[in-house]
Amino acid sequence: MLPQLSWRFVPVWRRNFLVWKKLAIPSMLGNLADPMFYMLGLGFGIGSLLPTVGGVPYIQFLAAGTVCYSTMNSATFEALYSAFSRMHVQKTWLAIINAPLTVDDVVLGEWLWAASKSVLSGLAILLVMAVLGLVKSALVLWIIPLVALSGLAFSGMGLVVTAVSPNYDFFMYYFTLVISPMMLLSGVFFPMEQLPRWLQHIAQLLPLTHVIRLARPLVNGQWPVGVLGSLAVLAGYAVVSYALAVWLTRRRLLK
Repeated sequence: MLPQLSWRFVPVWRRNFLVWKKLAIPSMLGNLADPMFYMLGLGFGIGSLLPTVGGVPYIQFLAAGTVCYSTMNSATFEALYSAFSRMHVQKTWLAIINAPLTVDDVVLGEWLWAASKSVLSGLAILLVMAVLGLVKSALVLWIIPLVALSGLAFSGMGLVVTAVSPNYDFFMYYFTLVISPMMLLSGVFFPMEQLPRWLQHIAQLLPLTHVIRLARPLVNGQWPVGVLGSLAVLAGYAVVSYALAVWLTRRRLLK
């Protein structure tokens, strides 16, 4: 059966928001620190050794990738560790579905909450970019809806893993086999064209590749090409992974 959409997800989203709000500052600092150090350390460090990359200074090239990488990380961590804690350790999901809510409502609330956190992370990186003078045009504001869509894709994928995970250690397989290769192959740190042709074909299948393909021109003040195709890929990842996460979570909690 297809996922049942309902406004009953709102209390689930709000519950997660109220809990997060108590630790909002350390949470945001944690999400911001890692990508910011990547951007500043590599951008100024390696950037000082390079003339330009893709026709722009390396730190500006890296900034677009960092926004996308930060979005992916934030959505993934929330959909994995935080969601797994609520589902398996704290039994919060089981408590919620004893109220007049369903598993579908819970997964929808968690999906949208993880995507919301990824938007906050993306906005924080955009603010750092603006302070560093890396924002070249108002076109960069289009990254905000792009970040929201990519957050849905990555949080949906994370919830699929959470639904089948027996423990926290299981997540290392996902990071090792999916997240890390995606970060290295999708053009975060260097142009994807530098990869062997066969690896470029694999990279075309990865959602992060399409996020970066749209975000990098926007950061540089240009309108990207192939917008509809990349958006369709991201929407496909989001919808399919969400539907699969609902089905797997039903099997786990209602068996």
